[in-house]
Amino acid sequence: MKDSKDRLEALRVGIERRNPAQPEFHQAVREVLDTLAPVFAARPEYADPAAALVERLTEPERQIVFRVPWQDDRGRVHVNRGYRVEFNSALGPYKGGLRFHPSVDIGVVKFLGFEQIFKNALTGLGIGGGKGGSDFDPRGRSDAEVMRFCQSFMTELHRHIGEHTDVPAGDIGVGGREIGYLFGQYRRITNRWEAGVLTGKGQGWGGSAIRPQATGYGSVLFAAEMLGVRGGSLDGLTAVVSGSGNVALYTVEKLQQLGANPLTCSDSHGYVVDDKGIDLALLKQVKEVERGRVSEYAARRGSSARFVPGGRVWEVPADIAFPSATQNELDAQDARTLVAGGVKAVSEGANMPTTPEAVRILQEAGVAFGPGKAANAGGVAVSALEMSQNAGRAAWSAQRVEDELAAIMRSIHAVVHETAERYGAPGDYVTGANIAGFERVADAMLAQGVI
Repeated sequence: MKDSKDRLEALRVGIERRNPAQPEFHQAVREVLDTLAPVFAARPEYADPAAALVERLTEPERQIVFRVPWQDDRGRVHVNRGYRVEFNSALGPYKGGLRFHPSVDIGVVKFLGFEQIFKNALTGLGIGGGKGGSDFDPRGRSDAEVMRFCQSFMTELHRHIGEHTDVPAGDIGVGGREIGYLFGQYRRITNRWEAGVLTGKGQGWGGSAIRPQATGYGSVLFAAEMLGVRGGSLDGLTAVVSGSGNVALYTVEKLQQLGANPLTCSDSHGYVVDDKGIDLALLKQVKEVERGRVSEYAARRGSSARFVPGGRVWEVPADIAFPSATQNELDAQDARTLVAGGVKAVSEGANMPTTPEAVRILQEAGVAFGPGKAANAGGVAVSALEMSQNAGRAAWSAQRVEDELAAIMRSIHAVVHETAERYGAPGDYVTGANIAGFERVADAMLAQGVI
């Protein structure tokens, strides 16, 4: 075991040296490597230096960086940077979203792509890991400006994607509007209707039912499974939810469907706490239709809701918590606050939203913690189901897709829970998710030779 730990530490140091100034990627790699020592001890073929398995797994198969020139409504030309990291295709075509946000750089995209490898492996659906995006900010831009940006972005990206090669989807800043513009440009350039090249499409033109809901729904279903093995349920519990985008909205929706009472939502300006519980119809109107701020929800909701500018949503005591906004949004102090408030479970709807120190604090306090690579895999799972529908020119009912999603989330929980127990870490979903995903990808890589 000590030899395994020493080798993993040496690998970590080498990876950080080889990829300087990429803190999010370093954090994602470290979190996985820190859990692999018992696997190396039990399966020495994974640790064989001659095979360089981990070195290959942590190095993307392909990294694509390109400029994206576009013209705003005043005729001014802007230049953004586009990215696609095709990380690992041992289990199938690269699969992962596109993020349009000013914080996007190569390190962020690599962290997201690395996480996606394990998340996609856990679904059992035969998809590899990739991620992409741009430092373009769609907020405040007109539909025409967003269209011109998306068309320019796809003009380069189309060379690198395809239904059997790489299948992007949406992420932060990339919703149905952006997917529509991207797909239209792909058709325009390629002169073919290849519905399986992008997921998250509109239902009327190749999209899947409940795809917009899938990540939020899946995060709640995973939390329900974690509580279930402890003899509990979501019914009657209070919840804090961060964010107010797609994931957060449908986390709120599924919580309400299962009898829980979500009290909060947030954005970059602060958070809202609603003592009566979130009015989902009003929140959807403000965020999805008007593209407004959560402060506008509070102003229109009445006396039960208040907006806390610059505050931390984790200040609100609740039974369960769903970080659903962005990476590293829940830190050590937030974790202590949640524990003091009596939180029973935390389920990550966003990618790596909890810092390593916060994870440790939550786990040591006995809180059930669902890591994003397991808990938020519902989105990519339904994306893979959309690919299946596209391949058969089929359109499944919403109930069929939701039933499939529920079965996948139960399966992910089961394999993660069982793997943690098998490696002597019962109840540790971080260890279970990392090892279960790693084993599936590593076995495929070893079987396929040195590529």
